[in-house]
Amino acid sequence: MVLVKDPADIRLAVVGMNAGNGHAYSWSAIINGRFEPQPIIEGAYPGIVDYLQAQPSENLGIEGARVTHVWCDDPADANRVARAAGIENIVDRPEDVIGHVDAVIIPTDIASEHVHRAKPFIEAGLPLLIDKPLAIEEHHLRRFIEWHEAGKPIISCSSVRYAKQYQTARHEAQQTIGEMRLIVRTMIKSWEQYGIHAIESVSPLLDPGGWLSVANTGTSEANIVHVRHDSGVDVVLAVVADMMGGLSNMEIYGTTGSMSVVANDTFNIFKDHLAAFIKYLRTGQPPFAFEETVEL
Repeated sequence: MVLVKDPADIRLAVVGMNAGNGHAYSWSAIINGRFEPQPIIEGAYPGIVDYLQAQPSENLGIEGARVTHVWCDDPADANRVARAAGIENIVDRPEDVIGHVDAVIIPTDIASEHVHRAKPFIEAGLPLLIDKPLAIEEHHLRRFIEWHEAGKPIISCSSVRYAKQYQTARHEAQQTIGEMRLIVRTMIKSWEQYGIHAIESVSPLLDPGGWLSVANTGTSEANIVHVRHDSGVDVVLAVVADMMGGLSNMEIYGTTGSMSVVANDTFNIFKDHLAAFIKYLRTGQPPFAFEETVEL
């Protein structure tokens, strides 16, 4: 079932921005197929300029979709995002996009705010793409489950789900290292914001629904999380605030060998994430089961 009026002309709103997260810039630019570096630099995200400029111009843009409206918590950010990605409309309130767009992207990663940010669009029946993690509090997750069961279209995941290196790692491991016994995945920043990156990049290697236990023996700055899976695989997720050397790394150990996996192609991970959402809007077929989001 198509979720939009015209699958060839999908209008999107990008709503929200929080400190340390520049997805409003990068995702808008990737969808709209254009960017101006200066506003992004003014917003203090030169790294986004670097990976956008590294792409051939034909790689930018998702055909038949465009960000037409933007709202940010700070109006100055909204102005910069609009200038950067060629967005025509800056609105005064998030709800002002209702009636003018086909779907909404909430690119913020403070999960405790997601129910509040999503509510007006859920009530308006607009499909949503919500940045990871969807929720970190059980009562918020239950609210999203209720909305999903009521038929509200919601997609949320870590973009690393779409990293080709992680998607193919299971097959490669079976071919080269025997039976998996231990996976070690490292990540930066906080468990609350970036732990989902670590979890979701490991999940393609293991069957869903098989998690047995989870224990965090670390600290708030250095989370060391041990997860056990019913396949006999142990998983160690090390999310350490300033461990930039561990941003994209995974080690897999098996009965006959080991392998390293690194996925750091930020542009294509983001583009594939956004393209999957656009495909969902056109087909009504979600790229993965909502139950996976709930589990992770």
